[in-house]
Amino acid sequence: MYIIILILIGLLASMIGALVGLGGGVFIVPLLVFFGTELQWVDGITPQIAVGTSSAVLIFIGLSAMLGYGRKSQVDYKNGRMFLIGIIPGALVGSYVNRFFTIDGFYLYFGLFLIFISLLLIIRSRIKPFKIFQNEKYMQRFTDADGTEYQYGFSPLVAIVLTFVVGFSTGLFGIGGGALMTPIMLILLRMPPKVTVGTSMMIVFFAGLASAFGHMLQGNIHYYYLLFLVPAAFIGARLGVNINQVISSQGTVIVLRLVLMGLGLYMVLQTFF
Repeated sequence: MYIIILILIGLLASMIGALVGLGGGVFIVPLLVFFGTELQWVDGITPQIAVGTSSAVLIFIGLSAMLGYGRKSQVDYKNGRMFLIGIIPGALVGSYVNRFFTIDGFYLYFGLFLIFISLLLIIRSRIKPFKIFQNEKYMQRFTDADGTEYQYGFSPLVAIVLTFVVGFSTGLFGIGGGALMTPIMLILLRMPPKVTVGTSMMIVFFAGLASAFGHMLQGNIHYYYLLFLVPAAFIGARLGVNINQVISSQGTVIVLRLVLMGLGLYMVLQTFF
């Protein structure tokens, strides 16, 4: 029974995550905790194990989706490499801080984080990109697979500070960073939408790598469960990339907002009842 649950978690979470650039950890972690601690259908799950195992899965989700988007020229590798300067240390710090979570504390803060992400998804399409972080000195051109050319640029210092926060959330909650990185690239850094999802999955890959390393040192990864989660997640991520090319993700995002809001409220209420 638990094997089927793990396969479904990996497949569905990664497919939806790759489709909209979230990474999938926003579903993997709460589902592992729910089936492990609430229903006790999956043995040996604590908040730390759920986050550490999710981080390891994110490596494969991010890699699969990044390669898929890379072949379609939808990954900004130049800025992506700069983002790693903030992402990697942030993820390592977050993975260390995660050790202090109790089950109630994890439910509360992860639930609040999910509510924040759902609100961010609601308002991100209604907020015009900020110009305050644009810097002519760092302006660059990017051409996608269709030959469309985009021009944007921002201060490396701003990008590194923002990505440190994203990396910290990855290590702390095991969510990959895409949920924060996508709106940051769209709204604050003014990167084109076609590039943000692919570049976000590059961030998911490296953030997952750094977070998983930090959790591995603390013994927070369930390697046996990875045997079922990883293949399913790899396939799901490929499916998400392909679906992204043929349908509008707007409807998916609307459903995702409602699911994240409901899941977040459920986790918060669990700490009081």
